[in-house]
Amino acid sequence: MLDINIEDVKNVLISCRPYLIFLGIVLVAAVIALIVCAVNKKLQKKTKYLVRTQAGIVVMLAVVITVNMIVTGPMYTLVSLAMGDGSISQESIDSSSEFGVKVAEEGIVLLKNDDNLLPMTDKKTLNVFGWASTNPCYGGSGSGGISDAYPTISLLDGLKDAGFETNEELSSFYTEYRADRPSVNMFAQDWTLPEPPVDQYTDELMQNAKDFSDTAVVVFARTGCENADLPTDFTKVTYTNNSEDYEDFGSDRHYLELSRSEENMLDMVCDNFDNVIVVYNGSSVFELGFAEKHEQIKSLIWCPGTGQTGFEALGEVLAGEVNPSGKTTDILVKDLKETPSYNNFVVTPYDNMDEHGVTNAFNPEELKVPSFANYVEGIYAGYRFYETAAAEGFLNYEDAVSYPFGYGMSYTSFEQKMGDLNVDADGNITVEVTVTNTGSVAGKEVVELYYNPPYINGGIEKSTANLIAFDKTELLEAGASETVTLSFTAEDMASYDTYNHGCYVLEAGDYIISLQSDSHNVIDSKTYNVAADIVYDESNPRSTDETAAVNQFGFAEGDVTYLSRADGFANYTEATAAPSNRSMSEESKAQYLDNSNYNPEDYNNQDDVMPATGADNGVQLVDLRGLDYEDELWDTLLDELTVDEMSNLIAFGGYQTAAIDSIGKVATTDCDGPVDIYNNFTGVSSIGLPAVVMLAFTWNTDIAQEYGECIASMADEMNVSGWYAPSMNMHRNSFAGRNFEYYSEDGFIAGKLAASVVQGSNKYGVYAYIKHFALNDQETDRWYKNSMWCNEQAIREIYLKPFETAVKEGHATAVMSSYNYIGPVWSGACAPLQQTVLRDEWGFRGMVITDYFLSAGGAMNSDQAIRNGSDLMLTNIDAGTNNLQDTTSATGVLAMRNATHNILYTVVNSRAYDGDNLNSGMPAWEIMMIVIDLVIAALLVLLEVFVVRKGYKKRKETIIVTESEK
Repeated sequence: MLDINIEDVKNVLISCRPYLIFLGIVLVAAVIALIVCAVNKKLQKKTKYLVRTQAGIVVMLAVVITVNMIVTGPMYTLVSLAMGDGSISQESIDSSSEFGVKVAEEGIVLLKNDDNLLPMTDKKTLNVFGWASTNPCYGGSGSGGISDAYPTISLLDGLKDAGFETNEELSSFYTEYRADRPSVNMFAQDWTLPEPPVDQYTDELMQNAKDFSDTAVVVFARTGCENADLPTDFTKVTYTNNSEDYEDFGSDRHYLELSRSEENMLDMVCDNFDNVIVVYNGSSVFELGFAEKHEQIKSLIWCPGTGQTGFEALGEVLAGEVNPSGKTTDILVKDLKETPSYNNFVVTPYDNMDEHGVTNAFNPEELKVPSFANYVEGIYAGYRFYETAAAEGFLNYEDAVSYPFGYGMSYTSFEQKMGDLNVDADGNITVEVTVTNTGSVAGKEVVELYYNPPYINGGIEKSTANLIAFDKTELLEAGASETVTLSFTAEDMASYDTYNHGCYVLEAGDYIISLQSDSHNVIDSKTYNVAADIVYDESNPRSTDETAAVNQFGFAEGDVTYLSRADGFANYTEATAAPSNRSMSEESKAQYLDNSNYNPEDYNNQDDVMPATGADNGVQLVDLRGLDYEDELWDTLLDELTVDEMSNLIAFGGYQTAAIDSIGKVATTDCDGPVDIYNNFTGVSSIGLPAVVMLAFTWNTDIAQEYGECIASMADEMNVSGWYAPSMNMHRNSFAGRNFEYYSEDGFIAGKLAASVVQGSNKYGVYAYIKHFALNDQETDRWYKNSMWCNEQAIREIYLKPFETAVKEGHATAVMSSYNYIGPVWSGACAPLQQTVLRDEWGFRGMVITDYFLSAGGAMNSDQAIRNGSDLMLTNIDAGTNNLQDTTSATGVLAMRNATHNILYTVVNSRAYDGDNLNSGMPAWEIMMIVIDLVIAALLVLLEVFVVRKGYKKRKETIIVTESEK
């Protein structure tokens, strides 16, 4: 759910200003009339009576008119959304609650289990240490938060429900220290991690704990936040230390490692207990090296945000009722400051872009100038770097990595046997893997297939480990086997050759196809040989592309040194250093557009021909349901629309698409967020499911599809047709604030899971907005024009990969763009991205919406957006530049027509036009308003009649008195 944005409040007041001025003028006039009436002794009583009563009636009439004009004018969309209907059935609440547990049961990852401490089938008493045990993290904040409308299963509840008795004295000690978690939200963050200093643990408390149980569970938790990245320098954020004797986070510590108080507490626990279980509750990669320093830490569990019911699964895993089968979708390194992206993650302000600066919406005295981040690591993101660097001898893997990508343990053991590669004439490759449960308890196993391509020193950049296929078995009883068939194509192993062919190339040589337990450990491998280079250029596009993928993003490369594998990463120090140049090049500045220098008239094409508008062709939108995007009937329908209808549809697309009565276009409702459906206007919400990271850890596409189905089925009950999810940006850096919303550092698994979620959403006719397209991998100053510089190979192979899969395999019909710039071009107006790649190459048909529309940031502009591939502005108020400036040129109207076509295509093929859902009548609130208006009008007429009659009576009485006096 979203917090109130003060800029929106200002914009609402500004849009209502003309009507309020009208009301103010009437009120002032009425007051003046009353004052004149009061001070003028010469006026007769009957005249004063008439002035007073008529002034009152005029004021009442003015109030009614003003309210009507505001409600049916600038506030129409907001009122329509606030008066929306829809609710969630108890059956859906119950089923989604159960499903949330199911996701966590398969997503919780067991990282360590020495001496088989887990599961605890006999021991049922636990000391649960750590303040976070009483205030765990259920998800994140912002649009990815969960509703408080439903009861939430706490961590301690989950343990108790699994049959454990926990030390209540210890838990009370924590809640008495602090009862609530410090607030971390979109507009203010208190990053304080309450943790009692060890000197507050009395001898009695610790002795009672040892008497209660010989086993300790220690809980550490970390949250995430939209609009803020995780702290690496605590002098720049709000944080209250737990002790006056030391700082929790000095200059040498960051948010994703233990605080001093946590470290001291863990040392104390390990000094007093021989059996220690650590639970890390968070979605971002955490430094877990401490688990190697204490032999008492026998077991280590990674439990991302659980949503409102998922902590039931944690108890089940500890008790052995569920055998953990989750695997990591990020590599866990020992020192996050040593990752290739660390020095180039937080955006750096430019020193030569002041002319494009804007006033900080929350601090009028601060000028926000454009900033930048360099994606210096290129394709070597996450495990791709560490596996390749280890293979090149650049680093010692064991010294650098705690746990590989794709790692996770089980309470049983499995044997995997790889069959031969089966290749057909079209390059489709399949391999069968037989999985056998060789242990003593039932469990599920993930099967992971990687490829290692041939590499020429100094040639196309390539990682030694690349996930190419995966699957998950059903529950296998002890001794049982299952054969899993994995499929991929030879072209899936092609690398993008930016600097030579300018397209994907499958280079000649041996490709090692390996069955692995994770990104590092090989079980078996086979070799696939490519006899000669295969170039996927315009004459030979990949089989999944409608047009060949060729160079489009040269403008985004910038003056950046990118990490190269050449000579064993010889340029590592130079490439990964913090930026020394803070100036945008003159060449890039010449391409840089924002609201200060963009004029749509400068980009009009004089050869464009004005299309027909306002035609009376008799076609209704419902007639287009199920027809191809290119069907000729679309032109007939689009000819009927007026410029005003198209302009309104485009400008006001926040949490809805507007109605167009002339063609029977119904209004639809869209809602946040990635783990639930939450209507910010009616307050109706669904159960919050586990964080997307937890879903990713399942490695289960069936569960991912069910995730989409679960959300969409509740959306359907809420009369919601669009879902602002799934989010599929990359875990480029662990400190990114919204990593809890994103799947992985790996675009392949992120794409497969996201595509399954979209397929599930499609089943109920709910269009899922895949977001944020693209390179939206950090949050700091996101509203103020951050330029992301990246080479084309990395853009395509890493950052666009999940979106590509969600479009091609998930059949997404809605996309949300991002705030950031790609090089010098705002992503929402980046034609190579939104038009060439998305629509021409991938074959996307549907609409692209902006991220939440903020003209205050100085970048978002509807004219520029619709001329470059975007269609809908995510705002429901007059935010200034969401309104089109050019509505008269042929170029402008053609762009409006195209955007309208895209919006209507998505909507008409959604649940909104499915049978009983179709209701093109006037909204109930509007009918009620008309009824109220009629009642008020009737009352005002009666009041006026009463006043006139009474005035006539007074005048008559005055005449009679006057005549009698005569």
